[in-house]
Amino acid sequence: MKLLLVSDLHYALKQFDWTASVAPGFDAVIIAGDHLDIAGQLDGGVQIVVILKYLRRLAALSKVIVSSGNHDLDRRDAGGEKIASWMSKVRQLGIPTDGDSVAFGDTLVTVCPWWDGPTARDSVHELLARDAAKPRKQWIWVYHAPPEGPLSWDGKKHHGDAALNAWIETHRPDIVLTGHIHQAPFKQGGSWCDRMGDTWIFNSGRQIGPTPTHVAIDTRAREAAWFSLAGAELVKLDDALVARTELTGPPAWLGASAEKREAALG
Repeated sequence: MKLLLVSDLHYALKQFDWTASVAPGFDAVIIAGDHLDIAGQLDGGVQIVVILKYLRRLAALSKVIVSSGNHDLDRRDAGGEKIASWMSKVRQLGIPTDGDSVAFGDTLVTVCPWWDGPTARDSVHELLARDAAKPRKQWIWVYHAPPEGPLSWDGKKHHGDAALNAWIETHRPDIVLTGHIHQAPFKQGGSWCDRMGDTWIFNSGRQIGPTPTHVAIDTRAREAAWFSLAGAELVKLDDALVARTELTGPPAWLGASAEKREAALG
């Protein structure tokens, strides 16, 4: 199974265009939150309308999975916690999103919402406990914030989600796909990949320009590769330790989509 992870596009429409251009080369495209830009000048409601159009376009090209991030929160629930209520419109497009799970053969993907308080946090706890009982050979989580560790390092301090660390220790998923901390892959002491026990965790990071930083994963080849303007790296998922090696070209398993990637990154 070939997966593409992007996150934190923050209404960078050219990056959504690039994602659409390579989407047919993947079994699933995961956008792990922060679709909107709350610091932008354009009204959030207008941004939502445009992003929904892009997601509809993507869904016609590949399987798409979308989670919310902290920039995507658009109202408060009855308990006063902020939520991304427009994810219900994403679901109406046939796209799995917050609180959903989807099976790809014997692989189960669980999509976790951004939580802003104890009620939403407890709902994530219940979601993971529910899906832990489902049959699968491989379990993948989509969760905007990374756990405490190198994927949450911005060069000055960690901004990880300690609750996620605990849930990983409890449920031991195979892969967790995150974002949120833009700088982590680029900072000394940070990274785009990490392991907690047997669990691989990825944070694609964020960069300027028309091509987003992104992680491509092939669960059959047992490899993951990260691509950015700063370079590209690869890890082997069966290695006992995290050993990032520099890539001078895309791995063969990326196929035709690799040509577009090389051209976009220059």
